[in-house]
Amino acid sequence: MCHNLAEAANRYIQHNFIEVYKSEEFLSLQKAEVLQLLSRDELNVKHEEEVYEAAIQWIRHDEDRRKEDLVDLMSKVRLPLLKPQFIIERVMTEELVRSSHQCRDLVDEAKDYYLMPQRRSQLSSRLRPRCCTDIPGRIYAVGGLTQAGESLSTVEVFDPILQQWDLAPPMASLRSRVGVAVLAGKLYAIGGYDGEVRLSTVEEFDAETGKWSLTTGMNSKRSALGAATLVGKLYVCGGYDGISSLSSVECYDPDTRKWNLVTQMIRSRSAAGIAAFEGQLYALGGHDGLQIFHSVEVYNPHTYRWSLISPMLTKRCRLGVAGLDGKLYACGGYDGSGFLDSVEMYDPATNLWTFVAPMNNRRSRVAVVSTCGRLYAIGGYDGKTNLNTVEVYTPETNTWTYVAPMCAHEGGVGVGVIPWLTTS
Repeated sequence: MCHNLAEAANRYIQHNFIEVYKSEEFLSLQKAEVLQLLSRDELNVKHEEEVYEAAIQWIRHDEDRRKEDLVDLMSKVRLPLLKPQFIIERVMTEELVRSSHQCRDLVDEAKDYYLMPQRRSQLSSRLRPRCCTDIPGRIYAVGGLTQAGESLSTVEVFDPILQQWDLAPPMASLRSRVGVAVLAGKLYAIGGYDGEVRLSTVEEFDAETGKWSLTTGMNSKRSALGAATLVGKLYVCGGYDGISSLSSVECYDPDTRKWNLVTQMIRSRSAAGIAAFEGQLYALGGHDGLQIFHSVEVYNPHTYRWSLISPMLTKRCRLGVAGLDGKLYACGGYDGSGFLDSVEMYDPATNLWTFVAPMNNRRSRVAVVSTCGRLYAIGGYDGKTNLNTVEVYTPETNTWTYVAPMCAHEGGVGVGVIPWLTTS
């Protein structure tokens, strides 16, 4: 019971850090507790600037006694991830920072990140973005297919507390094999196939207004692509342009509203699993039109390089991928001869994959997402029919259980979680 309470408290703090650091309770914490909190990779923050503000606020609450702790706190703030303008206008002008030689050294290190990119590999401990893979929110299922294989514009939303699906406003375009990701509380439907052509267009959904709008399109048409959010930007990887599988990768910057090509993947990958995990972009499996892969490659957004890590135990395309509690899960898919119910888990500490409990259904084209401490496997295709069923994985018990099925889809959806904090 005590362990469960402690775990629940930890999750609350991670999910609600912005609210927590503005509270009197945070200001009353002991130094060791603040250091432990600021060290967490899983803090749910949009920008590292919020972590910096929390540290400064705690110091100022009892400045005479706490100013000697500033260096220790600043060492936990990932200063190279602050925006250059913020560093110049807020950090470098902060008297607490200016009066500390060691803090000025940390700021110089952050400036070197921008001025001398070749030194970025030396800053690895302070370059890992915060990445809360367990942000509680509503799950949106976007696009997909009918039983007859026709593309849909339909959108529905699942509340994991009420365990209920409801219809949400549809997209303007039909989209199957669509990439879906959430950035700054907005849901993006990227590319896909409308039943006639592959798409480069992108739609953005604002849950507060309930409206979809077109935003800047990609440079390339893509279906069967993967999409993820990393360091405040959207990434799309691979896919199929109607002629061949793609290795190209595009990055969307919401500040400029532009897509830019970044370093391409080592392999062309269509129907791969793409996820942001531990501050990097992971591309798992997929196919190139000739063979299905079990290989996994990882993109470092600071060095702009892809590198191979340990391959999965099973080759898979059309799989679902998501991170949860510091582990990465690869679920279902197709291996070239059969549709899969198997699930494997990657531990970055050991660079090893291990099998965990299989799903109850075989699921190719499955969409996987994590929220509220659970992994959701949504829809898919079992080799005979498109699926509207949904399963939930509980890591503590290593079990999969069914929850309410989708009400308006029959498989092949893209999914994203819009946090409750952005929809309240």
